[in-house]
Amino acid sequence: MAAFENLGVMPEISKVVTEMGWNLPTDIQVESIPLILGGGDVLMAAETGSGKTAAFSIPVIQIVHESYASKGNSAKIQSAGPTFTKWQMNPFDRGSSFAIASDGLLCQCREFKDWHGCRSSKGVTSGKYYYEALCKDEGLNRVGWSTSTADLNLGTDKQGYGFGGTGKKSNNRQFDTYGEPFTMHDTVGCYLDMDAGKIKYSKNGVDLGHAFDIPAHLRKQAMYAACVLKNAEIQYNFGAEAFKYPPSDGYVALAKAPVNCSVNSSATGGKSLAKQSRKDPNSPYAIIIEPSRELAEQTANIIKLLKKNISKPELFEVLVVGGVPASDQLKQIERGVDILIGTPGRIDDFISTRKIDLNQVRFLVLDECDGLLSAGNGDFIKRMHTRIPQTSSDGRRLQVIVCSATLHSFDVKKLAEKIMHFPIWVDLKGEDSVPDTVHHVVVPIDPVSDPSWMGLRKHVNTDGVHKQDYIKKDSKGKWSEGVKILKGEYCVRAIHEHNMDQSIIFCRTKLDCDNMEQYFKDMGGGPNHPSHPLSCVCLHSDRKPPERRSNLERFKKAEVRHLICTDVAARGIDVRGVPFVINVTLPDDKQNYVHRIGRVGRAERMGLAISLVATKHNEKVWYHSNCNTRGRGCYNTELTDRGGCCIWYNEGRLLGDIEDHLKITIEQTTPKMEIPVNEFDGKVVYGSKKSATGGGTYKGHVDDLAPTVDELQDLEKSAQTSFLNMKNLTFLSAKS
Repeated sequence: MAAFENLGVMPEISKVVTEMGWNLPTDIQVESIPLILGGGDVLMAAETGSGKTAAFSIPVIQIVHESYASKGNSAKIQSAGPTFTKWQMNPFDRGSSFAIASDGLLCQCREFKDWHGCRSSKGVTSGKYYYEALCKDEGLNRVGWSTSTADLNLGTDKQGYGFGGTGKKSNNRQFDTYGEPFTMHDTVGCYLDMDAGKIKYSKNGVDLGHAFDIPAHLRKQAMYAACVLKNAEIQYNFGAEAFKYPPSDGYVALAKAPVNCSVNSSATGGKSLAKQSRKDPNSPYAIIIEPSRELAEQTANIIKLLKKNISKPELFEVLVVGGVPASDQLKQIERGVDILIGTPGRIDDFISTRKIDLNQVRFLVLDECDGLLSAGNGDFIKRMHTRIPQTSSDGRRLQVIVCSATLHSFDVKKLAEKIMHFPIWVDLKGEDSVPDTVHHVVVPIDPVSDPSWMGLRKHVNTDGVHKQDYIKKDSKGKWSEGVKILKGEYCVRAIHEHNMDQSIIFCRTKLDCDNMEQYFKDMGGGPNHPSHPLSCVCLHSDRKPPERRSNLERFKKAEVRHLICTDVAARGIDVRGVPFVINVTLPDDKQNYVHRIGRVGRAERMGLAISLVATKHNEKVWYHSNCNTRGRGCYNTELTDRGGCCIWYNEGRLLGDIEDHLKITIEQTTPKMEIPVNEFDGKVVYGSKKSATGGGTYKGHVDDLAPTVDELQDLEKSAQTSFLNMKNLTFLSAKS
């Protein structure tokens, strides 16, 4: 049996894994796959390149396939759902914050911001029926009737008919004045004539008159008692007890509906099981959200590969990201989607315009969650989560998988508390630290001690912050301009000094990336000169998706030597074997420093990370936080506290924050890029494994350990001798 099958992975996936050369699961896969297959919510943290994507992709594919396959035919599904012997509100067909008492009749929602609804356990197909709803407090509510496939937010689609406490009736989001308002202690009567297709209401026994006509095509479906609440409580009476205001005109209690015209509901989450047996094409079972297009594409490719042997039924994955025509993605969704992978903006767009139906979702995966939250997607995630049914048709809860660079982020913990159910932590990373395979140093940038930048002004493009400034002699602006120019020059110097055949170069902004790329090209290092030491490609969100994919692929294949990118573009991307990283500017998030330098030193290969840091003179940079155009065509170089779009960037302080965070002091070297020897002994070959450096990382490693090994050997010998002596004494004593 393959190693992955020992984790419970189905043979069809294990076979693909073996063909990919993954003979043994990684640590994160060993820990996480069984937990996810077991149905639990899992929080996982591990380094990029540790197999984290496969750790959630494998079980997601397997459970989605098993869920889909188990649907079977309509009859099989109908028998699989819960059967109710009495009329009550259905606990399997309600919003996530909708509470139902044990009698199934008292209902409550204490959510102040959102509406949460529910439907009755049974529906009717013919006849004239009535039930009462007593308002127990002054909260907001709507009561009425709906089909089993209507939105639980009663009255917001064509299949739900509601009457609200504000005195308005509603259907398909059309709110019209009807009757009069009702509130605490009022009793609303709900009338349904299935044969004539009529709905009306009463308040405290007073008939309010005709409210709705039910279209002929909906009269063929069962109708259910329904309500939606916001910080409200109501009490149902379906007729098992005497009505406070008995109906007339031939209407009978809903609880008295004959068996031949009532339908037992197996609905859940806004969809009946009969509907589920004919799963809508736009209803995915799993949604995987990624912070960037590249990472979404990477995950989609892994899923496509892992599921290739899955059949009966075949699974369909769809990638939805911004920057490409939505029409192409919608065509794929219309053909059917089981696993949806994408970025927040496009997923939110499709959900809000109802191109994606959330009622079948079993899995929600948030990859690189700390990156999603730092980009401001927290509200979107919580909003989407509230719209996903919390219980599936077979009674299973929604599973939420959260992957993060660190589980110790306050924002990640806070989100997990809101959307996860007793999550299990799989933390293989712990607090941020730098692997011992990474040698990272700081190169100070000081335009005062190195005036060479003055002769480079015509050669190195800067961000234009000082273009409009009148720079006085020895002013802050002058040294800021010098920092910008020296960073471009030192970046090139680092590449030449260490013969960097491949590196990732991090810049603070997209404009900085463009300028660095142009500088490399001016020196003959464009993408059309792959053999040149400065051949490069650029990766950031303003580049069109085809160009981004092509650039990343060319770098992975080593067709070009250097990848120039922003933090956002590079987050989570797995590029193996890169020996060098250059931080042109330190990130303003100390955790991003660890992400960046973690691109090297992986798979036991040695890596060098060089940070170019202005330790003495701050740099004036663009900061378009309040800019109407988000920086496009903006030339306002005033500081933000004066209504402008610039700030002073204090890298000296940022370096101190990083060192405090990592509890270390990062070594500094000179502008000549001489790397300190220290424990690396000068034998390191960056990009090679430790074993290739002459038998170990440390000089005299074996000699240093020899005395300890001898001591352990003596102790073991002594222990064995004592044991044998004791055994002989016991034997002799027993014999005598």
